[in-house]
Amino acid sequence: MSSYPIRDPKTDHLITPENAALIIIDYQPVQVNSINSMARAELIDNIISVAKLAKGYNLPIILSTVNVATGLNSDTIPVLRQVLDSTPAYDRTSINAWEDKEFREAVLATGRKKLLMTALWTEACLSFPTLDALKEGYEVYPIVDAVGSTSEIAHNTALKRVSQAGAQLTTIAQLACELQRDWSRKTTAPIMVETLTEIGAFLKTK
Repeated sequence: MSSYPIRDPKTDHLITPENAALIIIDYQPVQVNSINSMARAELIDNIISVAKLAKGYNLPIILSTVNVATGLNSDTIPVLRQVLDSTPAYDRTSINAWEDKEFREAVLATGRKKLLMTALWTEACLSFPTLDALKEGYEVYPIVDAVGSTSEIAHNTALKRVSQAGAQLTTIAQLACELQRDWSRKTTAPIMVETLTEIGAFLKTK
């Protein structure tokens, strides 16, 4: 009942805390209020769980907003901003975050080739940077239960498009298990358990 020695976490073909970065794009009031592909309260809970998971495993987090500086939009929703704490936000005017110089440079600066992608909407602010990042040789993992669209058909069509282009779809539960990988890693196991409990994959026993 012994595990193999840990694989190199930087070159592992699976997601590890050392080879991935989390991208969070446009979780702002206008965008959240326009989501019709899933319940908005569930969406908010899920992106908060993703942010907590990333912070717990010390992943780099790149946060982007749109049109805050222009006064046309409000900042990241407060409950998510609170979890992200001092994470800087890269505000932009482009619909495609990859076409914003500061955002793209921040992604490059992480040195990570696996990008965990979350954004509102799936049909635009998730799909466009995903397609561009794939074109530049990144591996992109849209977290499908933490993103949303103006409609179910828009959401599903966008996911199909990025998947056909090479994006690897994942879920919060799969991501938590992939980051943890082994119950013997005692320092981080509680983070996985907390995440899976929050999303209902595990039931509280107390």
